[in-house]
Amino acid sequence: MRILVVEDEIKVATFIRQALEEEGYAADVAHNGSDGLDLALTKDYDLLILDWLLPGQSGVFVCRALRQRQRNTPILMLTARDAVADRIAGLDAGADDYLVKPFALGELLARTRALLRRGLPGATPVITVRDLMLDPTTRRVRRGTREIELSAREYSLLDYLMRNAGRTLTRTMISEHVWNFDFDSGTNVVDVYINYLRNKIDRGQEIKLIQTVRGVGYRISADEGSCNDGI
Repeated sequence: MRILVVEDEIKVATFIRQALEEEGYAADVAHNGSDGLDLALTKDYDLLILDWLLPGQSGVFVCRALRQRQRNTPILMLTARDAVADRIAGLDAGADDYLVKPFALGELLARTRALLRRGLPGATPVITVRDLMLDPTTRRVRRGTREIELSAREYSLLDYLMRNAGRTLTRTMISEHVWNFDFDSGTNVVDVYINYLRNKIDRGQEIKLIQTVRGVGYRISADEGSCNDGI
């Protein structure tokens, strides 16, 4: 899942970005409202963490501008303003949730998970492809009756593949969504992590779920007929 953090305090933004990446999310940062709005309009994000008081355009302005452009990305607004009228103003501008500074990191991450789940209309809490199960709430992964332990980055990659089951994802799409937008696309790290997942999910299984589409990228699919183990 890809998250945009719009926060002008560099230490706070760095702290939030590091925490999100440790949880397996890909995170980008903007330090003013104008840059944040531009990124939110031109890139594909699953969540915005948006400060209220920003140089350039305020968080409320950014939030309202996104909603006016029919952008429905969930927005968590951060602010030191804790008056009821301020919370109402933020929510009326289009924010989905509101967190007052200073905040506990655990609560920020819990609200992030809740908003990401809420941002998947019609989705069931547990994602399945044949006998492979991923639970976004508990971050548990199971193939049949076997529990699978994944690193944070492996989990993010599998989550992205499973949410797009049956769809071919290019290496660029994967790198931009699972890693940062400044990721070096010249490396083979996507292929390496795909191989990690295959070793944990498909090794010893009659039906291989992670498939290579030669010259294009990868997909996860329950369709036995299109399986390809090569990288």
